[in-house]
Amino acid sequence: MKFLLIFIAGLIFGSFMNVCIYRLPRGLSIMRPGSMCPNCHRPIKPIDNIPVLSFLFLRGRCRYCGERIHWRYPLVEFLNGLLWVIALSRSFSIPVLLFLSSLVIITFIDIEHMIIPDIITIPGTFSGILLSPFIIDPFLRYERLGFMASLTGAITGFLLFLIIAKAGTWIFKKEAMGGGDIKLMAMVGAFTGWKGVLLTTFLGSIIGSIVGIIILIQNKGRRDTIIPFGPYLAFGAIVSILFGSEVMFWVNRAVVQ
Repeated sequence: MKFLLIFIAGLIFGSFMNVCIYRLPRGLSIMRPGSMCPNCHRPIKPIDNIPVLSFLFLRGRCRYCGERIHWRYPLVEFLNGLLWVIALSRSFSIPVLLFLSSLVIITFIDIEHMIIPDIITIPGTFSGILLSPFIIDPFLRYERLGFMASLTGAITGFLLFLIIAKAGTWIFKKEAMGGGDIKLMAMVGAFTGWKGVLLTTFLGSIIGSIVGIIILIQNKGRRDTIIPFGPYLAFGAIVSILFGSEVMFWVNRAVVQ
């Protein structure tokens, strides 16, 4: 029963996340006005604002103008509910649930707008540090992360990606990485520690490289193609905080063998 309740709570919060994904990069208030169709701007009735189910009942279209509702809306809601259930199964706290939701918001904003809002990463970093006594260390499982480990992780994430960004700019003679990625990794470090920063960087680079090669092939090798790195870092961070201890176990085992 508790997993069903947390799943429903995740769906409901996912609906709010969709508001953030749409409005934050456009500089709009996330509080007012209420939910509306982005096409005809008619207010959405409560019955049409039920996570996932309303999308299915309306067959993916606005009740008033008939315009298609983006598939992102039910996906974000379902994904957030699923992540919250997995986190609960691993005894994670509310700060971690919000961290996971922040990563989902960042992912979809970066995909569409190629930006990572400071309004998420900067408060997220300080929140991770302040709440670190309540965050379970993803690599030790039965111990709290703690203030010093969180602060060290935030500094490691920030400095590591600042160095990578500066080196990339020097090598390629153009901006190789945005400031949003640097601040994102500071937030990741605040919630996962320095080990999480390294694992997130590794996983994000692997997945990002694979997807990047596929996109370059589809675009016939055009080197001016811009690929946002935030979604892959977010993926790495999600794996790190949920399954960090297991991943490190298999990595160590592979190295020993």
